[in-house]
Amino acid sequence: MALAVVRSIDAPRRLASARDEADYEQDLVDQYLLASMGAGCRDSTLANDRSVIFEFARFLGRPVWTACAPDADRYLTHQRKVLGRSYSTVHGKALALGNFFDFLVIRHQGDIHALTGRVVAQVIDEFNRPASPDYGSAPVPPGDDDVEALFSLWRQELPNARKYLVAVRDYVVASLWRRIGLRIMESYMLDIRDWRRDLGDYGNVHVRFGKGSRGRGYKTRLVPAINSVRELLDWWMVDIRHQFGDDYTRLDAPMFPSERRPDAVTGLCRRAGDQVLREGLNRAVSRWLPQWAGRLTPHVLRHFCASSLYRRGMDLKAIQELLGHSWLSTTTHYIHVPAEHIENAWEQTNSRTATRLGLTVR
Repeated sequence: MALAVVRSIDAPRRLASARDEADYEQDLVDQYLLASMGAGCRDSTLANDRSVIFEFARFLGRPVWTACAPDADRYLTHQRKVLGRSYSTVHGKALALGNFFDFLVIRHQGDIHALTGRVVAQVIDEFNRPASPDYGSAPVPPGDDDVEALFSLWRQELPNARKYLVAVRDYVVASLWRRIGLRIMESYMLDIRDWRRDLGDYGNVHVRFGKGSRGRGYKTRLVPAINSVRELLDWWMVDIRHQFGDDYTRLDAPMFPSERRPDAVTGLCRRAGDQVLREGLNRAVSRWLPQWAGRLTPHVLRHFCASSLYRRGMDLKAIQELLGHSWLSTTTHYIHVPAEHIENAWEQTNSRTATRLGLTVR
């Protein structure tokens, strides 16, 4: 099959010298970064991609459109074995190169072929692409009994707390990590407007600062207030929040305020930060679940949420939507089940099969 040549209007007509080749290579990189900027990638992501592309070009020693998969093999091996880069760093470099060469193939393959006689190809394939690092390498979360005991004792002791409002705030936010798996930033960036009790049977939490992929800004989602979250937020909004300040009627006020003085300009309470909320959880764990002190983090509670809901019968796709994952494979890393859960599932499967076939289960 002949290659269809589709030239860009502003593509160079010929590459007569090494300088022309270098300028054209720079232009290709600039066009890629411009497209990435249009897709909403952050400046830090763009800077990293640019650095990786030019590092690969220097390693290659010739124009990037001449590269092939074995060149990428050598580059990634050099990064890992010679330079001693971490596995996650090498994975990130491979991802950046793969995206850049996708761009070359899709947008500029015709131009490059017409100018150089080369058919540009993707250099990162299923053979040399590093598997995604297991960023979910948090320890297996505690069991249901341990977590229930922690939060039960925490709730009982709230009236005796020296700083009652702060203690309740920390408890409510940690409960969101436990019950609907919010990330820590997603929770402390909530405003009063984000509790939408009018949506759905349970109400919804509007997460406006969800984690986006490849630096493409924040990804929003609506999280149903299941698993007793509706009652929790009703208690917080009706009985507690107004005690922090008079801004409780303003929709743009933070849902979870700091105990510091309100902002002098806006009059709004200041927002509680991530470190303050982490410390609140750490104090509670040290006191009521000491065997998990230093290990039970907000992210581990997110793992607990996914595992707990899965054991109670929620399907993986629903958990994926709840947690805000782009890929179902990511969600599977969050599911931790005990051996007896697998054994019970196996027995139930055999029982259903035997019933359908009219057999006796032994």
